[in-house]
Amino acid sequence: MTAPVRLGIAFLCHDHLDVAAQMVRLWREGGAAVSIHVDRRTPPDQVAAMQDRLSDLDDIVWAKRHQCDWGMFSMVRATQETARALLDQFDDVTHVLVASGACLPLRPVAELCDYLRRHPRVDFIESVSAQEVGWTVGGLNLERFQQFFPVSWRKNRRIFDMLVNLQRRLRIKRRMPDGLVPHLGSQWWCLTRETLTAILTDPRRAAFERFFRWSWIPDESYFQTLVRRHSTRIESRSLTLSKFDHTGRPYNFYCDHAELLALSRCFVARKIWPGAHDLHQAFPRDLGPDHVRDEPDPSRAERMISLAANRRTLGRPGLYMQSRFPAKDRENGKTAAPYAVLQGFTDLFPRFEEWLQSRVDAEVHGHLFAPDGVEFAGGRQIGPGAIPAYPETRDYDPAGFLTSLIRISDRKQLFQFSPRDQQALNWFMVTDPNATLRIITGAWVVPLMHSGMPFDDIRHIAARLQQTELAQLDILRSVWVKADVQIWELADFAARPAALLQRVVRDVTPGVWPLFDQPPALRPLDGLGRFLQQLRNAGLQPRLMGDFPATRSEKEWHV
Repeated sequence: MTAPVRLGIAFLCHDHLDVAAQMVRLWREGGAAVSIHVDRRTPPDQVAAMQDRLSDLDDIVWAKRHQCDWGMFSMVRATQETARALLDQFDDVTHVLVASGACLPLRPVAELCDYLRRHPRVDFIESVSAQEVGWTVGGLNLERFQQFFPVSWRKNRRIFDMLVNLQRRLRIKRRMPDGLVPHLGSQWWCLTRETLTAILTDPRRAAFERFFRWSWIPDESYFQTLVRRHSTRIESRSLTLSKFDHTGRPYNFYCDHAELLALSRCFVARKIWPGAHDLHQAFPRDLGPDHVRDEPDPSRAERMISLAANRRTLGRPGLYMQSRFPAKDRENGKTAAPYAVLQGFTDLFPRFEEWLQSRVDAEVHGHLFAPDGVEFAGGRQIGPGAIPAYPETRDYDPAGFLTSLIRISDRKQLFQFSPRDQQALNWFMVTDPNATLRIITGAWVVPLMHSGMPFDDIRHIAARLQQTELAQLDILRSVWVKADVQIWELADFAARPAALLQRVVRDVTPGVWPLFDQPPALRPLDGLGRFLQQLRNAGLQPRLMGDFPATRSEKEWHV
């Protein structure tokens, strides 16, 4: 028959002693013996108040107090003293679990004892090889054993970094004591009395302590390494749910995490926000006899925490915030949703936006980047999300203007573009997988032909627009393009405008079959070949329109 289990809690605390006292009471009322260590720097009046709150409880021992510094050997010393006092005071304690004032038992202590009874002689401690597994988050791995760390990283960060760099340059490497292989893991372990006693009474303990005294964060390596020397059976996992973010800081659990913690079926959770009074009232939670033997399953909580970590580090696609804004080309998606850019269509089809709006399930804007102002759909002066049509606001941050417009809108955004518009976002759009670009090169020449302006003015404007579009095409044909880009020369598009227009509408609204009762009216192209020849005669070489013979008749251009 399996021997009975008596749990002992090595309880470490330094602040919020009112909450810590409440946690001690939960452990003690569950039948566990408790040894308490309070940081020596904690004010005496606070310690006295905690002792007074717990004066009615038996099976509690107060361990010798040490001044604890994060990342220093004092944390190990405090754990040793607390565990030693527990073993000396309570002969019937079979297992020792390390907890803090921020640890909350999620299940009854009796269920934890039953779990330990069903796993006899098992030590639950995360212990992974420092040489083979990158357990460390945002810190030193093997170097924490090979170098000397005499100062606190938190208190003397500049000196700490200087010493690390100096030892790297001098190639200083300490040797591990014979018989030890460095391991790392969480400090929140649960060991059997036999294993813990063997660690505390190891004949080479003094030599091991001399080595680990100069290591970095030894509370995550001392017991995790020595347990490999003495344990007969290790479960390399912690019974305490404790997760760290990308900077190595522990996550805090709040009142709205109650259901997540309950579903994890873990025995203990850390780190609980001191003000989470609802959690303190809700746990430990007994789900009844059918769930007494539930196996701890932290994977659900870990998945949620991982999603939260990704949200914190990557953000939502297309959503920019101060902490990530400067990281160019490292965004989690340049924009939040697909959008389409149509270039040259308004030059060929009068009132093209009105025609397209009635045929697609999207918001069809005019030229959002026109020099004189933003042409929102319907001619509005205030766009989605109360974005104004002032060009000064848009030009202050063109990328922010476009990403905000796409993110704030429920419908897909379509807008017109032209060489006449501001070109600041050419690289942004062509490297955005959400962008669909359909471009008719040289279409800007058609409005010029019908403008009635003096020919010298037309020639100067045509030269400038052609130069702008040629520069844009260099970007559109770059190897870095990630957008969906399709380009037609004006002559190719004009040869079969209805078919190509139908394809464009399908491309910009995938999955929607557009209503094509009749195509939009095409601007007259009669005389375009002769007009291009006039530009050549004036010294300009049109390069973007395709082949338009000077004698081509008007009958050849119809939809």
